Amino acid sequence: MITVEVAFALPQEQKIISLQVEQDCTAHDAVIKSGIVTLFPQIDPDNAPMGVFGKAIRDPKEYVMREGDRIEIYRPLIADPKEARAKRAAKMKAQKAAGQD
Repeated sequence: MITVEVAFALPQEQKIISLQVEQDCTAHDAVIKSGIVTLFPQIDPDNAPMGVFGKAIRDPKEYVMREGDRIEIYRPLIADPKEARAKRAAKMKAQKAAGQD
């Protein structure tokens, strides 16, 4: 048996669940065994993007957990970071242009 953690966060609430799993447990299996889906029903463990310590994993059903791993379940982004950056740049450019007139 190994000890791993499963983590999920919302803006107003977060939860990290520590659990013991078999040596060959996958990230997907750890999420199911943790019971975190009962606390956060919006989690779809079959489709939710996941990572280990901030590094995305391609297939949670294939990734075998290691002692001390923390599987993180990611939420969808609210805004595209590239789009948000472009909007800020455009706003700054417009403010600069308005100040030079």
